[in-house]
Amino acid sequence: MKNLLTINIGGDFAPINGAEKTAIELPEQIWGDAIELFKNADLSIVNLEVPLTGSIEKIDKTGPNIKAPKECVSSLKAAGIDLVTLANNHIYDFGDKGVADTLEVCKENGIDTVGAGMNLEEAQKTYYKEIKGLKIAVVNFAENEWNSAEVDHAGSNPMDLIDNIKQIRNAKKNSDFVMVIVHGGHEYYSYPSPRMQKQYRFYAEEGANIVVSHHTHCASGYEIHNDVPIFYS
Repeated sequence: MKNLLTINIGGDFAPINGAEKTAIELPEQIWGDAIELFKNADLSIVNLEVPLTGSIEKIDKTGPNIKAPKECVSSLKAAGIDLVTLANNHIYDFGDKGVADTLEVCKENGIDTVGAGMNLEEAQKTYYKEIKGLKIAVVNFAENEWNSAEVDHAGSNPMDLIDNIKQIRNAKKNSDFVMVIVHGGHEYYSYPSPRMQKQYRFYAEEGANIVVSHHTHCASGYEIHNDVPIFYS
């Protein structure tokens, strides 16, 4: 079939709590058989849930501040990851330095990024990539939980219905296929809330060709809405 693409979208990658060494030295133990799936795809994406940084300057927040060594980028390379989404609730755990280090080490290792930046304008940028003659757009944003970028500091592209819909509509005008990847939901709960279902369906109605969410640490079902697949986690 002409222009048939294989795109893999994974959930949260967070080599912490003793997994750091394994991620760096034995990536096949982290990724298992998924390595072949990622390497053979036209585009492979995972959510990088932690800043890759050596910074010790934590932000003040509720919940844990987590990070991984910069060297863990080698695990992403070994798995054949092309793009990491950075809009999540931990990317700003170590402030501007953590975000800057993550962006830098990914760029140095040929891994593209979307969903975070050193200010709000950078964080809100849509990712575009042309593959086999088709232009793919990735719009990535996260629910607001200590992580959102602002005009004067780094962080994630925040969940804002008006701004996000504008991003989706603009991506639709400038690409052949729009992927909306969201970080949000209720942890360890296997169903989307009524608000999430209503909102994600709206993304589909406004131009998304697929909507994928992660954050809940469990599978949360999927549906087809207006011919658009929506994966709630």
